[in-house]
Amino acid sequence: MIERSLDDWLAYLEQLHPTAIEMGLERSREAARRLGLGRPAPRVITVTGTNGKGSTCAFLAELMRAQGLRVGVYSSPHLLRYNERVWLNGVEASDAQLCEAFTAVEAARGEISLTYFEMGTLAAFWLFGRAGLDAVVLEVGLGGRLDAVNLIDADLALVTSIGLDHADWLGDSRESVAFEKAGILRAGKPALCGDLDPPAPLLDKAAELEAPLYLRGRDYDLAIGEQGWHWQGRDGAGQVLELHDLPLLDLPMENAALALQAFALLGLDWHPPVLFEALARTRVTGRLDRRAIHWRGKSLTLLLDVGHNPHAAEYLARRLASTPIGGQRLAVFGLLADKDLAGVLQPLLPQISSWSVAALPTPRSRPAAELLAALQEVGAEASDAGDIGRAIEAQCERASTGDEIVVFGSFYCVAEALEWLARY
Repeated sequence: MIERSLDDWLAYLEQLHPTAIEMGLERSREAARRLGLGRPAPRVITVTGTNGKGSTCAFLAELMRAQGLRVGVYSSPHLLRYNERVWLNGVEASDAQLCEAFTAVEAARGEISLTYFEMGTLAAFWLFGRAGLDAVVLEVGLGGRLDAVNLIDADLALVTSIGLDHADWLGDSRESVAFEKAGILRAGKPALCGDLDPPAPLLDKAAELEAPLYLRGRDYDLAIGEQGWHWQGRDGAGQVLELHDLPLLDLPMENAALALQAFALLGLDWHPPVLFEALARTRVTGRLDRRAIHWRGKSLTLLLDVGHNPHAAEYLARRLASTPIGGQRLAVFGLLADKDLAGVLQPLLPQISSWSVAALPTPRSRPAAELLAALQEVGAEASDAGDIGRAIEAQCERASTGDEIVVFGSFYCVAEALEWLARY
């Protein structure tokens, strides 16, 4: 048998199934049975939500690793390398490990046709099962109920937020989205929700399953001040826990608060200084990710954010408004065709003085002409730069020392920016 490189495997997976997405667990479940997959670790935490999944997973993994646990993390999509999707105790899976896992899944699946995501999910589970981990944190790819990640019964089920996105698959109401995301809940197992207004289907599912439900604003909460933030929650026995004077974080503290409540239910040691340090060192590439650059004698900042729906745009706008800078903010923006353009733009218009737009390097991209027309219609200063790299350079030319260039709208957009930074 000819050995494939990781690039060869990924190209093969892209053409393996007739559609990129096919909801349902039957095919994945049978392939997992043939592969002999069991639980990937003694503790399993599954995380879904419209936004905030990546940072919540990162916070929770770091909190557990700070206690000496060996932790695996599975997330998607990746920005530059597929290896970013699978972490084994703080280290990305190597090409060789991923190729070995894909080989095992391919041998086991037989005639079963699997999507790119399903193959990758089973490969991650296979690697986790062989790594001697104490816990795994699994990020749902799409929805929850019918996502391949949901093959594994979670000890804790986390729902970060509930907004509108992927309407073709999840429906066009918060209620329909909540129903799909509630599919990761399990009978009698704790469930957590970081949304301040969880729709009824989520509450109803937790009640039906008799799953203890921990809600932000009722069972745990946070308060953010100018110099720090405070957290209060409960452990599994119902005892109140508090943390005061936590350091302000670059990543969303709402997601750190959710991760802390999840950690509090795991029965691990509760040492506030250790928790403080774990949260402070957590980083996620492309999420409120600031990079200082020098451009032709000017000191500028790039802020990279993968936000791509109205809920994420509203959060980004609030963070920008609460973080004044010495100069102006300029935007570099690209968006996929199936996203809500008006809903993404509207919250950010007051924060941005100039826009440079570009099509993204995918057939799914919304044309730059549509982005430009939408911005000009509301009186925004905007131009089409051709591609994301040139859009960054155009804004660097326009900017003055102290200005910040906000690069957002898509994982594709941030990935292009990271490649530009590597060249620059």
